[in-house]
Amino acid sequence: MKNIKFNYLGKTLLVGLVLITNLNCERDISDDAVLATFPKTAEIFTDDFVAMGGNFYLPYGGSKPTAFSVDLEQGYNSNSSIRIDVPNATDPEGAYAGAIFRIDGEGRNLTDYDALTFYVKASQGVTVGEFGFGEDFFDNKYITTITNVSIGTNWTKIIIPIPDASKLLQERGMFRYAAGTQGTNGFGYTIWIDELKFEKLGTNSLLYPYILNGQNITIDGYLDSNIEINQLGAVYSLANGLNVNVNAAPSYFSFISSNDLVTGPFQNNISTIISSTGTAVVTAQLGNELAQGSLTINATGAFDNAPDPTTNPANVISIFSDFYSSVPDFNPGVFAGGGTGNISVQNFGNNQHLRYESIDFVGLGWNGPIDVSSKTMVHLDVQLISGSNLVMELIDFGPDGVDNGLGGTDGTAGGNNISGQLQVGQWVSLDIPLNAFTLTTGGGGAGSPNLNNLGYVVFVSGNGASFLVDNIYFYNN
Repeated sequence: MKNIKFNYLGKTLLVGLVLITNLNCERDISDDAVLATFPKTAEIFTDDFVAMGGNFYLPYGGSKPTAFSVDLEQGYNSNSSIRIDVPNATDPEGAYAGAIFRIDGEGRNLTDYDALTFYVKASQGVTVGEFGFGEDFFDNKYITTITNVSIGTNWTKIIIPIPDASKLLQERGMFRYAAGTQGTNGFGYTIWIDELKFEKLGTNSLLYPYILNGQNITIDGYLDSNIEINQLGAVYSLANGLNVNVNAAPSYFSFISSNDLVTGPFQNNISTIISSTGTAVVTAQLGNELAQGSLTINATGAFDNAPDPTTNPANVISIFSDFYSSVPDFNPGVFAGGGTGNISVQNFGNNQHLRYESIDFVGLGWNGPIDVSSKTMVHLDVQLISGSNLVMELIDFGPDGVDNGLGGTDGTAGGNNISGQLQVGQWVSLDIPLNAFTLTTGGGGAGSPNLNNLGYVVFVSGNGASFLVDNIYFYNN
């Protein structure tokens, strides 16, 4: 089940009642009193950076930290601009360019504006992955983004509508971008950005907001499970006649449940936990506009976790389990096929498991390879949701301990088809000999991998299987 995020109007109303009670106990605020506010500065970069402070550029992990500079020759009707040099995919300093511009100091009051705008051009025609604002590396409460933006070699104005400016009373995240080389065969290029600022255009027309990508979805829920709504945003019509799709954070929305007994109390204005059996329909509003899409939750009872493992911990090398010490920095989706759906970690009764939806393939990874060559078996618990075809693969990085790919390198890989053992709606405990991973793999593995430097566990499906998995560990039989 997907996690679903909410804003809780009820909690907001409760806070309002507390404030009203306190005010009635104190003297009235004078009409001459001025409530504290933050600067309403609109400009971020216009020939130079405006009131951003000294430490405002914060790169993402894995991006090239030196990709950003100020160009003193190129500009939109000026001689300066922000310059982003997107690196080659093989650049050892970083495979892409991405960062946020965060005010080094107090935030800004952006309630007077309705869009972030800027001019942009590139050294060649490219598609940039993301532009936006609202990310501050703290709460990231109002992240707003447009994706797959087509950029040419002439200056073009980009408009990113603000979903609800009344909420941006103290925003520090002024700008964010992420640009890679997926569409340029791995070769780098340059982007220039100028006249970066917030504006009151008055010409953006909200066509409709949406949740769950506008779909009406029904799911089965379980007691004590956390519910989170994703794929939120809004579609706007701009003055130039084009429509723009804006991905918007949950904090912009107000969420309504038809049955508060099922969805339970909302926590921190973003999430809820199923607290009773029954049915609830969750909808949302952006301001006064009802969002397209809904979530119907059929809460059927408690969830049955996978069986508790009984193997002696001293005989175990664990990848993922609540019962053993597992690999450091485990990542349930280091990579995934383009048709793969949601990847999530779910928790019922303080017991976590992994959920994969409609996978093509997905790689589970961790920090640094591990040596499992002394073990003879791998254990995992799997519950099939839909589909039937599922192959488990093991990928060994080779003696250098680095993922260099397969086929002609020192890496090895092999697979085992577990399809025939799976059952829909039931946990199945699998214990597979490590010498049984003899199938060739789509990535070029010849089968029977070495296991001295294991880097990934991979699941592959030929028919978009959805499944749960828990307690993945290696041991001796």
